[in-house]
Amino acid sequence: MKRRALVVGLAASMALTACGSTSTPTATTAAAKETEAATEAATEAATTEAAPEAGVSGEFEGTAPGMQGPVTVKLTVEDGKITKVDLKEISETESLTTVAKERIPAQIVEHQTTKVDAVTGATLCSNAIMSAARKAAEAAGLDLSVLDANEWHATAGQDETYDQDVVVVGGGGAGLSAAISAAQQGAKVTLIEKGSVLGGNTMMAGGAFNCVDPEAQSERIMSAAEKNTLDEYLALKTDDKDLHFDQFPEWKEVLTELQADLTKFFKDNEGKEAGKDMPGYDSVALHMWHIYTGGLREMNDGTWVASNIDLARNLAENALDSYDWAGSLGIDTASHKGAGETLGTVLGAMWPRTHKYQNGAPLIEALKKAADKEGVTIYTETAGKSLITDADGKIVGVEAEKADGTKVTLNASKGVVLACGGYCANPAMVKKYDEYWGDDLTDHTLTTNVGTNTGDGIVMAQEVGAGTVDLGVAQLMPSSSPVKGTMTDGVWADASEQIWIDGDGNRFVNEYAERDVLAKASLGLDNGIFYIIYAGSSKDTGKCEGADIKGNMFGTTIEHMVETNNVWYGSTLAELAEATKTEAAGVAPAFTEEALRETIEKYNSYVENQKDPDFGKGVLAGEIDLEAIEKDPNVGIVISPRKASLHHTMGGITINTDGQVTDADGKTIDGLFAAGEVTGGVHGGNRLGGNAIADIFTYGRTAGANVVKLSK
Repeated sequence: MKRRALVVGLAASMALTACGSTSTPTATTAAAKETEAATEAATEAATTEAAPEAGVSGEFEGTAPGMQGPVTVKLTVEDGKITKVDLKEISETESLTTVAKERIPAQIVEHQTTKVDAVTGATLCSNAIMSAARKAAEAAGLDLSVLDANEWHATAGQDETYDQDVVVVGGGGAGLSAAISAAQQGAKVTLIEKGSVLGGNTMMAGGAFNCVDPEAQSERIMSAAEKNTLDEYLALKTDDKDLHFDQFPEWKEVLTELQADLTKFFKDNEGKEAGKDMPGYDSVALHMWHIYTGGLREMNDGTWVASNIDLARNLAENALDSYDWAGSLGIDTASHKGAGETLGTVLGAMWPRTHKYQNGAPLIEALKKAADKEGVTIYTETAGKSLITDADGKIVGVEAEKADGTKVTLNASKGVVLACGGYCANPAMVKKYDEYWGDDLTDHTLTTNVGTNTGDGIVMAQEVGAGTVDLGVAQLMPSSSPVKGTMTDGVWADASEQIWIDGDGNRFVNEYAERDVLAKASLGLDNGIFYIIYAGSSKDTGKCEGADIKGNMFGTTIEHMVETNNVWYGSTLAELAEATKTEAAGVAPAFTEEALRETIEKYNSYVENQKDPDFGKGVLAGEIDLEAIEKDPNVGIVISPRKASLHHTMGGITINTDGQVTDADGKTIDGLFAAGEVTGGVHGGNRLGGNAIADIFTYGRTAGANVVKLSK
């Protein structure tokens, strides 16, 4: 089986500094170190001209490091006054920084200073623009002390009060789906978002939506490796100690259900052969089994955690309906019929049930349009601070605060839905609760998350007596940038096609395993850095057998990644090996052609035989045809250096299957609902890749409907 270059758009996040109103520092952040050389060179060139006299006019440039590369600002100065600020070069993520790119230059001109408030959720971008503008001002010879004296910060306005039926806190996928769902029940809904733009982590998520879809599976051909995996499930015994049914006996019924389903499936397809004419398979029980085994984890103290079976079943049973509901809102989804060829396995999903799904800015735009259609009122740069209770303890509103400090009271006659994300952008909070990673985590561990995910909703809920679960487990995304923690600058494929190697060019893990397993394996390598091999892509266009990554949410081609020193590329293995002698993402492993060839050819033999004797990879695909690639100058092979960074928090507020928040005793808190990463219990100790989007839409939709139906 020759390699089909299937590119799955994976979840990707920008690690932005936590939101707040802060003025710019001039120091370079660790995440931007890779751009310092280019920055210094550009700035030096801009300042080589003789400093002009006071009252000078002209155009002057300055450059500072941003998250995604150098940010160059051009100041237009007329008689010593800044009259215009142009962003000449900026590579920051458009969907997250659009407000910063408009507001910061305008405020620099209005207030004649390079020190203004950073835009909430786009702090690094804001600071880079201000730092670059300051260097341009210095090149112009402007009096920096005068500019500093003009430092400007917004001041709070008069307190504001609003009345509505439902308040939703958080404007990501869970919050928007909850707001839309509540409005569809006839409620008057207001949504508040801490950041300057809607989207949260959903803005940066890839097109990965797990749901059981028998119709789509019937259009696939089951591989021999998949059949072997299902046979292993059939052979499991309910008294197997490794399954920990002694601690989680309720999950025994799922294994029994799965084995009954598999027995019937194989009987119905008797005479058919995997790899030839046996159709693909999936079921609610199989998805639940993966949620259980994928999330069954031992903590450092020897205790075990697992998913709440009721929450897991609710997700597995309703994810396909959630997928269809999202499609009804105008989101680009693949229909059941004809979707078989598009099913894949996003990293850490454990099975090819990952559906095509619109992602990034287009997804949020579609949700915003649907919310507008339903009459939802939306306020950005408005952070929830505390919940309001009445005399009977019902949640009846939210106390919030705008970025400028203005106090806002949002009364909610029906109740409140918390959907404001987890806390991976608050590594100190992750470290505080951690019971799993130990010394592998610090207060400064990098993250894939947007900077607004700091655990605010969990704290708010705890203050009114909400229970919490599994706060001690956070997920590390293994395949992130070694320098920035982001996932926007590497090339990935379906997990069944990836080859992961260490610094010597040898495979070191089952690439189809869960994300925490992959992360733990990689953290044992030198500096925790490993490398992903991807083959069959054109350097300049990013095209491979019809798949065009040039138009993905990152807006980058392989050529751009090479130019920004994030990956290595070669049209032959010899060229690739030579390229790895040059530093990319802070490392230069200097692989030999022989080592790479040996690893790839060994992996190819495993794909051919559909058996991985080294690491037991359950689904094997993507044989790399080295001969064909090396004959075609238009395609080649890429290696991406990667390192684990914080990605998802499994723990959070306790909820029931109706989305109601419960206290430590399991009693519901009237008027309080929650959905998405702010909640816990759904994923146990490790979330499967592709389950996050299914989770936020399933429970977002549920919480939004029930805050109207069930609140007293």
